[in-house]
Amino acid sequence: MSIQDILAELGLKPPFYGAAAGQFFPTQGPSLPSTSPIDGTLLGEVQMASPSDYEQVLNAAQELQPRWAMLPPPKRGEIVRQIGLELRRFQEPLAKLLSWEMGKILSEARGEVQEAIDIADFATGLSRQLYGLTMASERPYHRLYEQWLPLGTIGVITAFNFPVAVWAWNAMIAAVCGDTILWKPSLKTPLTSIATHKICETVLQKHNLSGVMNLLIGADDTIAQKLLEDRRLPLISFTGSCQVGKIVAQKVAARLGKCLLELGGNNAIIIWNDANLDLAISAVLFAAVGTAGQRCTTTRRVILHPAIAAEFTTRLCQSYEQVKIGHPLEKDTLMGPLISQEALDRVQNAIQEAKKQGGEVIYGGEILRQGALQKGFYMRPCIIKAHKNMPILQEETFGPVLYLLEAENLEEAIALQNGVPQGLSSAIFTTNLLHAETFLSPLGSDCGIANVNVGTSGAEIGGAFGGEKETGGGREAGSDAWKAYMRRQTVTINYSNQLPLAQGIEFGTSTKKKT
Repeated sequence: MSIQDILAELGLKPPFYGAAAGQFFPTQGPSLPSTSPIDGTLLGEVQMASPSDYEQVLNAAQELQPRWAMLPPPKRGEIVRQIGLELRRFQEPLAKLLSWEMGKILSEARGEVQEAIDIADFATGLSRQLYGLTMASERPYHRLYEQWLPLGTIGVITAFNFPVAVWAWNAMIAAVCGDTILWKPSLKTPLTSIATHKICETVLQKHNLSGVMNLLIGADDTIAQKLLEDRRLPLISFTGSCQVGKIVAQKVAARLGKCLLELGGNNAIIIWNDANLDLAISAVLFAAVGTAGQRCTTTRRVILHPAIAAEFTTRLCQSYEQVKIGHPLEKDTLMGPLISQEALDRVQNAIQEAKKQGGEVIYGGEILRQGALQKGFYMRPCIIKAHKNMPILQEETFGPVLYLLEAENLEEAIALQNGVPQGLSSAIFTTNLLHAETFLSPLGSDCGIANVNVGTSGAEIGGAFGGEKETGGGREAGSDAWKAYMRRQTVTINYSNQLPLAQGIEFGTSTKKKT
């Protein structure tokens, strides 16, 4: 199926406009070409949003928000359920467009759209579970409880690597919470974002609810800047690098707004001498090579017990040798291209820097330009034998580069894993209960995600997703992550004719009417 056929199946045809106040409208910003990292094909050109377009979109979202907020949450959940059904209907063409525009293999693209469907299902159930607490009041004839109310209109800024799923994590949950949403996607995946918005808008329009979910494709120095500084947006959810996340946090904090940050990951897997190596190798292969290493949960470091280091290294290199690299929509391809020439250059520079710092490349790393790969951004995934004092280990190299380290004891292994600025995902492979529980104890992993005999990549939507330290501290998707999209209100009701004060305080004179 050609890219033109895919776009047609999704109901997309030029001109492509980069703003939607619910429905798309002609925009005033500059033109943005979308080219495929697979072979440089021009997929389409998007007319980006201008500052005046921003105001139009925000005004539409704010105008609708009170009506959306007053719709009972289960009714909002029903709308989200229907959006999930519409995503199911277009799962295959949306996944193929995602592969063309981002470069991930088709099975991963299908999985990403499935993740958006799953979070819609989760949010539908959540719409009946936005629970508050009832507390015991110290005053007689008083009731004390808390309730959760919508924040208003929120901003969501997403990255190129998961343009459908991460948006859905935010949008589906925020929608059932009663918020309206302004979405600024990555400029690297504009057509996927337009297609995703169109699918959702089809449902919202049927219910006269255009404006719940809104789209703004625009330049970072204009549209993103406005989102960060706009006091009308009480929450900004940002997914991206630690470096940019620090700027986002400062700008939003300057106006005392709230941030939900999902930033970089420098994730490690500890593989101990009692591990099931078959499991460990499979997990490392997917987590290090999947999405060409362009996941925030990608495994970037493996910490090995010396007794199994040689065997594991040999077997891992053999597994890497079986990885088919090529067009991501072709059958059996396991790794597609990186997103851009800039990304490829960054990874190549990191490999050279690792070598200067004493690392030894034991597999791959070379750029692939032959045959069908010559017009894309392909490379062979790289394995580097490293030592713990290499400064580059502190950095997140957003690509298929894996560092192998050794540790003499579990305490040292955990210290190596934790000894980086980022704190997203972590894992240990062991069949020893004591080792597993030590890893999960307060003295173990300092990451937001900690797995035993499971890799660092591929989190389920039922759990809260996010990390600590420079990963930003945000939580999205499952558990009680919904609370980030609402405001808590503590309520006291006095159902007596007296006015006792808390803590037994007596104050002032009587206000009783004299007879």
